Amino acid sequence: MKGEAWLFTGTALFFGATMAVYAWFSGEPAGTAALAVSFLMTALVAAFLWRQYRRGGSRPEDRGTAEVQEAGGRREFFPARTYLPVTAAAGSALIGLGVVQGLWLCLIGFGILLPAVVGFAFRTLDHPR
Repeated sequence: MKGEAWLFTGTALFFGATMAVYAWFSGEPAGTAALAVSFLMTALVAAFLWRQYRRGGSRPEDRGTAEVQEAGGRREFFPARTYLPVTAAAGSALIGLGVVQGLWLCLIGFGILLPAVVGFAFRTLDHPR
Protein backbone atom coordinates (compact mmCIF):
# COMPACT_ATOMS: atom_id res chain seq x y z
CA MET A 1 0.00 0.00 0.00
CA LYS A 2 2.94 2.32 0.38
CA GLY A 3 3.35 2.91 -3.36
CA GLU A 4 -0.35 3.62 -3.80
CA ALA A 5 -0.34 5.94 -0.78
CA TRP A 6 2.56 7.94 -2.21
CA LEU A 7 0.81 8.13 -5.59
CA PHE A 8 -2.39 9.58 -4.13
CA THR A 9 -0.46 11.85 -1.77
CA GLY A 10 1.40 13.33 -4.73
CA THR A 11 -1.84 13.74 -6.66
CA ALA A 12 -3.47 15.48 -3.68
CA LEU A 13 -0.50 17.83 -3.35
CA PHE A 14 -0.71 18.60 -7.07
CA PHE A 15 -4.41 19.45 -6.82
CA GLY A 16 -3.77 21.55 -3.69
CA ALA A 17 -0.99 23.55 -5.34
CA THR A 18 -2.99 23.94 -8.55
CA MET A 19 -6.00 25.11 -6.55
CA ALA A 20 -3.95 27.73 -4.71
CA VAL A 21 -2.38 29.08 -7.91
CA TYR A 22 -5.72 29.01 -9.75
CA ALA A 23 -7.54 30.80 -6.92
CA TRP A 24 -4.81 33.44 -6.70
CA PHE A 25 -4.66 34.28 -10.39
CA SER A 26 -8.22 33.72 -11.61
CA GLY A 27 -10.53 34.62 -8.75
CA GLU A 28 -13.17 32.40 -10.37
CA PRO A 29 -15.03 30.37 -7.73
CA ALA A 30 -16.28 27.43 -9.82
CA GLY A 31 -12.85 26.23 -10.93
CA THR A 32 -11.46 26.77 -7.46
CA ALA A 33 -14.29 24.71 -5.97
CA ALA A 34 -13.72 21.91 -8.50
CA LEU A 35 -10.01 21.81 -7.68
CA ALA A 36 -10.79 21.91 -3.95
CA VAL A 37 -13.12 18.91 -4.28
CA SER A 38 -10.46 17.08 -6.33
CA PHE A 39 -7.89 17.84 -3.64
CA LEU A 40 -10.19 16.64 -0.85
CA MET A 41 -11.14 13.41 -2.64
CA THR A 42 -7.56 12.42 -3.42
CA ALA A 43 -6.44 13.41 0.08
CA LEU A 44 -9.16 11.17 1.53
CA VAL A 45 -7.99 8.21 -0.54
CA ALA A 46 -4.36 8.94 0.40
CA ALA A 47 -5.25 9.07 4.10
CA PHE A 48 -7.09 5.76 3.82
CA LEU A 49 -4.15 4.11 2.06
CA TRP A 50 -1.65 5.41 4.61
CA ARG A 51 -3.90 4.10 7.39
CA GLN A 52 -4.12 0.69 5.73
CA TYR A 53 -0.35 0.62 5.30
CA ARG A 54 0.27 1.43 8.95
CA ARG A 55 -2.33 -1.10 10.10
CA GLY A 56 -1.27 -3.97 7.86
CA GLY A 57 2.43 -3.33 7.45
CA SER A 58 4.36 -3.65 4.25
CA ARG A 59 3.38 -6.11 1.55
CA PRO A 60 5.73 -8.03 -0.70
CA GLU A 61 4.78 -5.61 -3.49
CA ASP A 62 6.27 -2.76 -1.47
CA ARG A 63 9.77 -4.25 -1.63
CA GLY A 64 11.84 -4.29 -4.79
CA THR A 65 13.57 -7.54 -3.84
CA ALA A 66 10.39 -9.56 -3.20
CA GLU A 67 9.77 -12.91 -4.85
CA VAL A 68 6.50 -13.89 -6.50
CA GLN A 69 5.98 -16.76 -4.04
CA GLU A 70 5.84 -14.34 -1.11
CA ALA A 71 2.55 -12.89 -2.34
CA GLY A 72 0.82 -16.30 -2.59
CA GLY A 73 -1.90 -17.59 -0.33
CA ARG A 74 -5.00 -16.04 1.10
CA ARG A 75 -4.68 -12.28 1.43
CA GLU A 76 -8.06 -10.70 2.14
CA PHE A 77 -11.65 -11.60 2.93
CA PHE A 78 -14.25 -10.85 0.29
CA PRO A 79 -17.91 -11.34 1.21
CA ALA A 80 -20.15 -13.64 -0.79
CA ARG A 81 -22.44 -12.42 -3.55
CA THR A 82 -25.15 -10.07 -2.43
CA TYR A 83 -28.02 -8.03 -3.81
CA LEU A 84 -27.09 -4.98 -1.73
CA PRO A 85 -25.18 -3.03 -4.43
CA VAL A 86 -28.15 -3.23 -6.78
CA THR A 87 -30.50 -2.22 -3.96
CA ALA A 88 -28.30 0.75 -3.05
CA ALA A 89 -28.13 1.82 -6.69
CA ALA A 90 -31.91 1.59 -7.06
CA GLY A 91 -32.45 3.58 -3.87
CA SER A 92 -29.99 6.26 -4.98
CA ALA A 93 -31.67 6.48 -8.39
CA LEU A 94 -35.08 6.86 -6.76
CA ILE A 95 -33.75 9.61 -4.49
CA GLY A 96 -32.39 11.43 -7.55
CA LEU A 97 -35.70 11.06 -9.34
CA GLY A 98 -37.53 12.12 -6.21
CA VAL A 99 -35.68 15.41 -6.12
CA VAL A 100 -37.05 16.15 -9.58
CA GLN A 101 -40.48 14.48 -9.47
CA GLY A 102 -41.66 14.76 -5.91
CA LEU A 103 -41.02 14.11 -2.25
CA TRP A 104 -42.98 10.85 -2.22
CA LEU A 105 -40.52 9.22 -4.62
CA CYS A 106 -37.58 10.54 -2.62
CA LEU A 107 -38.98 8.99 0.56
CA ILE A 108 -39.39 5.63 -1.19
CA GLY A 109 -35.77 5.91 -2.33
CA PHE A 110 -34.57 6.51 1.22
CA GLY A 111 -36.65 3.54 2.36
CA ILE A 112 -34.85 1.34 -0.17
CA LEU A 113 -31.39 2.84 0.35
CA LEU A 114 -31.32 2.62 4.15
CA PRO A 115 -31.51 -1.21 4.42
CA ALA A 116 -28.86 -1.53 1.72
CA VAL A 117 -26.45 0.76 3.57
CA VAL A 118 -27.09 -1.03 6.87
CA GLY A 119 -26.54 -4.35 5.12
CA PHE A 120 -23.22 -3.10 3.71
CA ALA A 121 -22.11 -1.87 7.12
CA PHE A 122 -22.95 -4.98 9.13
CA ARG A 123 -22.48 -7.76 6.55
CA THR A 124 -19.04 -8.90 7.69
CA LEU A 125 -19.52 -8.61 11.45
CA ASP A 126 -19.99 -12.36 11.81
CA HIS A 127 -16.78 -13.16 9.90
CA PRO A 128 -14.00 -14.50 12.16
CA ARG A 129 -10.73 -12.66 11.67
